[in-house]
Amino acid sequence: MYGLVNKAIEGLVVSEFGAQKWQQIKEKAGYHEETFISMISYDDSITYNLVGAASEITNVSPENLLEAFGSYWVKYTAEEGYGDMLKMGGDNFVDFLNNLNDLHQRVGSMMPGLVPPFFETEGLGDKKIKLTYISKRVGLVPMVIGLLKGLGERFEIKNLQIHNEATLHEKDEYFTQFILEWN
Repeated sequence: MYGLVNKAIEGLVVSEFGAQKWQQIKEKAGYHEETFISMISYDDSITYNLVGAASEITNVSPENLLEAFGSYWVKYTAEEGYGDMLKMGGDNFVDFLNNLNDLHQRVGSMMPGLVPPFFETEGLGDKKIKLTYISKRVGLVPMVIGLLKGLGERFEIKNLQIHNEATLHEKDEYFTQFILEWN
């Protein structure tokens, strides 16, 4: 994953638990550099180790940390200079979800080697869609739930309900289907 993700994890931890906890987490995770460089690709194991260490030190489950991170990520990227790119994703919740793959493709042009997830959407009526999340990375479904909640807030969606319908594993890919409903 790119350093931008790890920097955002740091931002979440520092804002919620303080800088001292972040230093403890980095030490426990075995990461000894001072900071992360946003546009550099780091091994996924560093990110997973940071989440595991954060879970142990903060006594918050990895799933809850990842969900909080997903929501935080939406705000963080907008504040870190990617707001204009987010605006290109669409000006409403459904359009944004429909354009996630295009957004990731644009980001990939700036970040060589990026391995983004893939999303499929299917309208199921007014204010209800099926979203399929496809990734080569295991264990990030809670982060996607957080991202969806963060996007719901960004687009002022009222009463967003996220139902995890199914998770399947085929070869090197993980498929998760969500049903999203709102008022």
